[in-house]
Amino acid sequence: MATVRKIPLRKCTGCGEMKPKKELIRVLLEPDGNITVDTTGKKNGRGAYLCGKKSCLEAAVKHKGLEKSLKTAIPKELFEKLKVDYEWLDE
Repeated sequence: MATVRKIPLRKCTGCGEMKPKKELIRVLLEPDGNITVDTTGKKNGRGAYLCGKKSCLEAAVKHKGLEKSLKTAIPKELFEKLKVDYEWLDE
């Protein structure tokens, strides 16, 4: 009998929906205080997740979802980098 693997779910800080971890973009607060984007999903540190929708990124900025999840201030340069480096769906 084959075992069914449990798919890890994470909550998007923009829309609040639970989605599979591999579908989300992880923003990472590293132990030394740097805030980066974790493409592997395995680096050490506190993570917050965004799904690939432009509206979710805007909601996370407006309602400070990333800042609340990471418990620190997020520089505006990171939001600009996220807007440029990733393809965001318009819904």
